[in-house]
Amino acid sequence: MKAIVYAEYGSPEVLRLIDIPKPTPREREALVKIHATTVTIGDCRMRSFTVPPEQWLFARLYLGVFKPRRPILGMELSGEIEAIGKEVTRVKLGDPVFASTFDADWGGYAEYKCFPENSTLAPKPSNLDYGESAAAVGGGGTALRCLKQANLQRGQEILIYGASGAVGTNAVQLAHNLFCAEVTAVCSAANLNLVKSLGASHALDYTRQDFTRQDHLYDVVFDAVSKFPAAQARKALKPGGVYLNVHRDARPTTGQTRLQEILELKDLLEAGHFKPVIDRVYPFEQIVEAHRYVEQGHKKGNVVIQVVQN
Repeated sequence: MKAIVYAEYGSPEVLRLIDIPKPTPREREALVKIHATTVTIGDCRMRSFTVPPEQWLFARLYLGVFKPRRPILGMELSGEIEAIGKEVTRVKLGDPVFASTFDADWGGYAEYKCFPENSTLAPKPSNLDYGESAAAVGGGGTALRCLKQANLQRGQEILIYGASGAVGTNAVQLAHNLFCAEVTAVCSAANLNLVKSLGASHALDYTRQDFTRQDHLYDVVFDAVSKFPAAQARKALKPGGVYLNVHRDARPTTGQTRLQEILELKDLLEAGHFKPVIDRVYPFEQIVEAHRYVEQGHKKGNVVIQVVQN
């Protein structure tokens, strides 16, 4: 099968398309034929090893001290079940699925991947295509996890900084549609109409308006890109208000909890509470170009990689 690998940290050019053996599922594994994956800022940081300073030591040990320990990136994917081990009962051949690779050693940048039956593998949302389904996992799960920590109530006011990114676009929709909050979105001028279309009642251009210097205060301030000084952001909170930061408060889950989360995302997607915003779709062979684009820091929502050509 074909896979995108990297043997050293560096620029997008370290990514190479090669042929490797197709995996065979063990007794309690399912083999997924991957239709779509994504390029996230997390993929770019792992590839280049440009992680936040507070995560440097852990990341160096986890990712590899001198070179990558896991040569295939790709944090989320969608596809269909092509083969199953004899002990597998939760999925069957031909099932369309979407998944996080967080607890399965990454590996979305390939034509096939094996998952343990009890991993974060769930039926694909029936109302989304494969590209949208792949893009729903990481940003959707992160946004939901953070918003739940705020105990956001109907009618409360939330400001979301970085509202046009993968996490932000989902957070705007979930805050508005699921938690019934009043949303103020902060993003670039080019994306003001986008965030309003997703449910934001108010939209601020971060290059022209400093939300901490306005008179308005919020019940929740959520920095969805971890780029605004926390001490400054807290100045915009009401007494007793909640500050959230995507790096601090995403708190990745594992095992059964993560499976429950992706099943909840499926229900929310099918109920129309949110839908991933897709900026660009690249073919598998152009993943270097996709990484270059994401690293520029201006993507709107998600960048999808189409592994199976339709």
